[in-house]
Amino acid sequence: MPARLKKIPLTIFQRFFRTETLGGLVLLGFGLAALAIANSPLSEAYNHLWEISLTLGIAPHELSLSLHDWINDGLMAVFFLLVGLEIKRELLAGELSSAQQAALPIACAIGGMVVPALIYLIFNLRGLGAHGWGIPMATDIAFALGALNLIAPRAPIGAKVLLTALAIVDDMGAVLVISLFYSQAIVWSALGGAAVTLLVLIGLNLIGIRRLWPYLLVGVVLWCFVHASGVHATIAGVALAFTIPTHSRINAREFSREARSLLDQFDRTETGDFLVLTSKEQQETLFALERASGGAIAPVLRLEHALHNFSAFVVMPLFAFANAGVKIDLSLQHIEIGLGVLAGLMFGKPLGIMIAALVAVKIGIAKLPQAVNWRSLLGYAFLAGIGFTMSLFVAMLAFEEAALIDAAKRGIIAASLFAGVAGAVMLKMRPPLRDAK
Repeated sequence: MPARLKKIPLTIFQRFFRTETLGGLVLLGFGLAALAIANSPLSEAYNHLWEISLTLGIAPHELSLSLHDWINDGLMAVFFLLVGLEIKRELLAGELSSAQQAALPIACAIGGMVVPALIYLIFNLRGLGAHGWGIPMATDIAFALGALNLIAPRAPIGAKVLLTALAIVDDMGAVLVISLFYSQAIVWSALGGAAVTLLVLIGLNLIGIRRLWPYLLVGVVLWCFVHASGVHATIAGVALAFTIPTHSRINAREFSREARSLLDQFDRTETGDFLVLTSKEQQETLFALERASGGAIAPVLRLEHALHNFSAFVVMPLFAFANAGVKIDLSLQHIEIGLGVLAGLMFGKPLGIMIAALVAVKIGIAKLPQAVNWRSLLGYAFLAGIGFTMSLFVAMLAFEEAALIDAAKRGIIAASLFAGVAGAVMLKMRPPLRDAK
């Protein structure tokens, strides 16, 4: 394949990586701000802020939720929509699109979910915290990639792709865990409404609707039904993502032919001053080229591109600011929950990832990426122990009592910090001579 073509997917990934890296830094800032405020004289005002009720809708069809719930159930549905779009893209044309490519990240993700959950249960098998076994299972993709870029900005592209794919598979697992184990009592009538709405979305896809607004409009209805059903409302985002079309209006060959024709027309209508503003024909040509470009981009990519910055710089920072505020004290109340989360993320994640990777490589279904050795893989595995956003989310689904949630939050924050430090130490260590080739 020509080098020119090889650079295209790499550029797309690098753009994704930069957004996640910067988003991770913003997320860190908002998380630290919440932590500081929660341990300051402003803590009472901070807690009351999220209890403010906000009502949307037209009587009698109104929905009233606290500001905290609108963020966790509403805005986070946008985050899960983006997660679903990323999963769909990876399954169709990314690192999970073939068995050979997907084997290592899938194996690592499974090991990195199962072992942390088991370690957590060692601390909480019979206690009040037993229901929180899903908390240490997930990796925060923004934090993990942000930490990797700060610690090892020249890490091989294979390592970055592996960590990204691992985190995306992790998200798939988290979605399944939330939908199966952390939903409330099911309201079957509302769930039936959600199923009918989902069929409508699938129908829009089948009849060839390529504009995004019908899907987003029906998606709001889907969210309302799912919210009322007892299944967590954010699952609506994932369901919506899998109905967004992947086929564009025109294919690459048609776009290339149309674009070349338009560019020739653009050159022919040059007025001599090289100012597009003075050439009506050039302006019309550019608008036609813009329409052709839009027709060549699959709706799933358009929506993912549109949501990426909004999720990274609005949704996740707001979620962190609303949920990371926890008082840091020396209380030993429910310490088993905090220790279970800490041990699961800090030790269970890298242990599970390394065991799964070793098994997958030894039996021949996977191989390590180029320029990645076992020592550096351990460093990346420690970074996967940064579980901030999704772990906080699961903690609030797992527990209702504030003291249990706070204990879990303390474990998540401590584990994410220690996992980042451990990953930095491993990746900054001078590699053994046999690896420095």
